[in-house]
Amino acid sequence: MQLGLESKRSLVTGASRGLGRAIAGALRNEGARVAVCARDEDRLAKVAAEIGAEAFAADLAHKGSAARLADDVIGVLGGIDVLVVNTGGPPVGTFESVDDAAWERAIDGLLLSAVGLIRGCLPGMRARRWGRIMIVTSVAAREPHPGLILSNAIRPALHGLINALSREVAADGITVNALLPGFTATERLQEIGVGDAQVASQVPAGRLGRPEEFAALAAFLASEQAAYITGQAIACDGGLLRSM
Repeated sequence: MQLGLESKRSLVTGASRGLGRAIAGALRNEGARVAVCARDEDRLAKVAAEIGAEAFAADLAHKGSAARLADDVIGVLGGIDVLVVNTGGPPVGTFESVDDAAWERAIDGLLLSAVGLIRGCLPGMRARRWGRIMIVTSVAAREPHPGLILSNAIRPALHGLINALSREVAADGITVNALLPGFTATERLQEIGVGDAQVASQVPAGRLGRPEEFAALAAFLASEQAAYITGQAIACDGGLLRSM
């Protein structure tokens, strides 16, 4: 299938590893121009060289950094047609173990960074009457995961943003969707202590997902063919979620 992404300009955050790196590679393989962002400048530069992307190192948890990133990418690429917001998950913790500072950092990193990036991209998308906005969230937004109180609480807010924004911009040819990864073979799983035995017992597919499988979903949602899919939260989870 030809996805129609040749020469489309894209920005993928959290792209130095895992899901973000896989999405950036999938978009580049479809002919899109790709800008990648992450905090680790050295690792990001290596990924950018490997896939043929432009590298922009930034920590989006810092106030104002998302808007600056959007401006910088637009200055180099000339615009952003496809925005993929993929931020690292906040630290593990229970309600009683996280303090106000942790809540503020998580809100800045997960929610306000997405708001800033969208604000930076939306005027150009509206002017061109074409755009794709995707936010990588988690199945935890639907079914909370033990020990991830910050993620469990904040990611549903992103779904509310996606649903509301999608209705405001649909007539401008812009789609807005959430992508929900399940247990996927990335470093994040190791960080939150999820093992193969747990996955085998919970996931009907009986295995971890592969980053490239998740990236294929993102590439399709960025395509011309996906123009009528908006306001959705789409899981790539091997059947993990029990409810629609």
